Amino acid sequence: MLAFKPKPSSLRSTFSGTALRPPPRLYGVPVLLSFSRTTWSRPLVRAVISDDKAVESAKTSPLDQKHSNGSSDSSSKQVKAVVTIKKKMKENITEKIENQWEMLMNGIGRGILIQLISEEIDPVTNSGKSVEAFVRGWFPKPQEHDNILQYVADFTLPSDFGRPGAVLITNQHAKEFHLLEIVIQDFDGVPIYFPANTWIHSRNDNPESRIIFRNQAYLPSQTPPGLKDLRREDLLSIGGNGKGERMPHERIYDYDVYNDLGKPDKERDLARPVLGGEERPYPRRCRTGRPASKIDPLCESRIEKPHPVYVPRDEAFEEIKQDTFSAGRLKALLHNLVPLMAATLSSSDIPFTCFSEIDKLYNDGFILKDDEQRKLGDNLFIGNMMKQVLNVGQKLLKYEIPAVIRKDRFSWLRDNEFARQALAGVNPVNIEILKEFPILSKLDPAIYGPPESVITKELIEQELHGMSVDKALEEKRLFMVDFHDMLLPFIKRINNLPGRKSYASRTVFFYTKTGILRPIAIELSLPPTPSSNRNKYVYTHGHDATTYWIWKLAKAHVCANDAGVHQLVNHWLRTHACMEPYIIATHRQLSSMHPIYKLLHPHMRYTLEINALARQSLINGGGIIEASFSPGKYAMELSAAAYESWRFDREALPADLIHRGMAVEDPSAPGGLKLLIEDYPYAADGLLIWSAIKEWVESYVEHFYTEPDSVTSDVELQAWWSEIKNRGHHDKRNEPWWPKLATKEDLSGILTTMIWTASGQHAAINFGQYPFGGYMPNRPTLMRKLIPQETNPDFEKFMQNPQRTFLSSLPTQLQATKIMAVQDTLSTHSPDEEYLGKMNEFHSSWINDHKVLQMFDRFAAKLGEIEEIINERNKDIRLKNRTGAGIPPYELLLPSSGPGVTGRGIPNSISI
Repeated sequence: MLAFKPKPSSLRSTFSGTALRPPPRLYGVPVLLSFSRTTWSRPLVRAVISDDKAVESAKTSPLDQKHSNGSSDSSSKQVKAVVTIKKKMKENITEKIENQWEMLMNGIGRGILIQLISEEIDPVTNSGKSVEAFVRGWFPKPQEHDNILQYVADFTLPSDFGRPGAVLITNQHAKEFHLLEIVIQDFDGVPIYFPANTWIHSRNDNPESRIIFRNQAYLPSQTPPGLKDLRREDLLSIGGNGKGERMPHERIYDYDVYNDLGKPDKERDLARPVLGGEERPYPRRCRTGRPASKIDPLCESRIEKPHPVYVPRDEAFEEIKQDTFSAGRLKALLHNLVPLMAATLSSSDIPFTCFSEIDKLYNDGFILKDDEQRKLGDNLFIGNMMKQVLNVGQKLLKYEIPAVIRKDRFSWLRDNEFARQALAGVNPVNIEILKEFPILSKLDPAIYGPPESVITKELIEQELHGMSVDKALEEKRLFMVDFHDMLLPFIKRINNLPGRKSYASRTVFFYTKTGILRPIAIELSLPPTPSSNRNKYVYTHGHDATTYWIWKLAKAHVCANDAGVHQLVNHWLRTHACMEPYIIATHRQLSSMHPIYKLLHPHMRYTLEINALARQSLINGGGIIEASFSPGKYAMELSAAAYESWRFDREALPADLIHRGMAVEDPSAPGGLKLLIEDYPYAADGLLIWSAIKEWVESYVEHFYTEPDSVTSDVELQAWWSEIKNRGHHDKRNEPWWPKLATKEDLSGILTTMIWTASGQHAAINFGQYPFGGYMPNRPTLMRKLIPQETNPDFEKFMQNPQRTFLSSLPTQLQATKIMAVQDTLSTHSPDEEYLGKMNEFHSSWINDHKVLQMFDRFAAKLGEIEEIINERNKDIRLKNRTGAGIPPYELLLPSSGPGVTGRGIPNSISI
């Protein structure tokens, strides 16, 4: 054992680990470790010593005693640190050899150096008291976890050492390792936990030691004296200096604009504008520091697969998630690239010609001809494994039947299903109350023509069976999904793209007295032309064959618009992109011992990694989103245009529902809101989840902020909120709607909104993508033809074969298979998903506070009750938007789920 007192000169050099002496004598002791069998909330790690005499000999070695505190003081205290490390579950030969060597080095005390830092000040150094030791001993893995290794470090603490509050870890191996936790045993009979779940870099990459704090939450003003310097030091190390290219081992959090989506160096048509700044406002992303492109100095050079985009080291997928995502990527390969290569060999990418060809994707799969397989193998140099994959392609390219048609293949044809999905589908957040007539555009009439909609009162009243529009407005029975102003500025450019034809759409719905929502009018608009300044068409559902088919085409165009707005605005922008600055600021400004950091930490898992992967493969120039959705190369510009109307204060579910006129404040109603449409599954279930989160957050905040001015005096918290507004959402920094952060109520509201966004909101609009969009006619993501007009030459073809016109307007067979693969991947839960109200067993010692753990247990129990309520709602025959013949139940906000495409489950974080 060594007694270590840091030099007072420099905190950086003190804890860098570069000047530490190895012990003169080393004792390796075989030890057997096992996990104690406790409840899920507190899985303690306990060392079981197999050779008491050997251990006692090591503990009482005179030489070790000499170097631990300078004497064999009988009042000193002997403690053990159990170090738990997670190794890869799947290792290649080289990794196995390296791991055996590292285990040997750890066992003989030359691999990992641990320093215990006291909460008490050392009067000599004016920093926390310190004692150091190497981990020692090698022993079998715990039986319950084959990929877990544990080691013991023995310490002799002076009698006045005080309670350990932090550990510093120096990794002397050549590569990083994954530290789960350190537990100090035998300290006053109570174990002290240092939860980590972090990668410890090699000192070859960075000589500085890692700082891990114990599982005690402290506001900045409450920080024990011995830990104050370390608290500041840790935050400084995470923030970086804004310079240089980030390396894979680093954990630096900083901001940048979206300037890495295009490939100007590769192809001019793949150049994309910078998102973020005065011209195109946008949230900030995590900075990577890659050099600028050669052609455009404003754009960052790209890094392509399989090379990873930088994210701070602890944000990367863990191995189970990597395997799942890899499996999803393999599935995408088979569904995307194989059909792509097959289409390349064909004369053209063909449309579906009959509905049975779509059904074959589920019944038979996508089959490649033998000669196409041979060409792929011979001409494209596909390896033997891929040839074998192709040989069984019929099975591997088979899709699951999506939930929306599983029980009723024809539900998508009906108007009531079209309307139902506006309330209970994958994008239930755009429907709003219609407040007045005429319906007016806010766009510049000099550019976009007269602002009045061609949906008139007279037209609406023809569909209301005797009710006047004024009466319907008074009774709040008219609703609308309005994409007109958002899309019209982009329509001309979109329609100039090959194979893309779009309108800006408005859809008006009527809420009947029987509780059914039905569409009554659709307006489809094109930009004005020199010959006509009003290119607006209105459609209603007629009863003759021609009107019936045209109405179907109009609904398909609305669905394509809805799919694009859903993916680019409600899904990507409002959850993924807007959450990223909150995560960056939380790491930069809140210490890991800050109670708000501990609260938010589960809701930040994997988000930066999935966003980086999206920039690399999904939302990039020429990527899958551009190839699969109507806006094409203008997809992210559309997302940026939508950000101009984004407001943090309206991301709270109650505020959003009130803003859209879908609810009114009612103190007597559950959650304080009364829904205008009671059978609105997203809102009804969402308010239950929102209220549970709000109650949990309010009790948590109340527990830690006990003084009237404790929120305003929290320097880390105020810096965190300031940075979110001024740097993370820099282009919105001067908006007056940002909430104040002065009271506990302010803080609770801000945190509830963030947690809801990461959990319930993302779940509701993500995991239904394949269940609803996996059947292309139900929810096409793009349209390839405008609706034929009577003066158009294609009108006669439409009259002769309307089914062929309809199918040829949808995505082609190749596009459909690509879209379905993407939606399948995005709808998949990983086996290591962490759900709202649940705790990973290795992360469960996150806080040493019995009252907080009781609060969390109440939160978890509440979510269990909500799950039962939702299940009962899905059996209530009065709720026709979630029950009925062939209707899939609304399960997107059920908290729990298993792995795979389940159409349910609320993960803690945006992890896919």
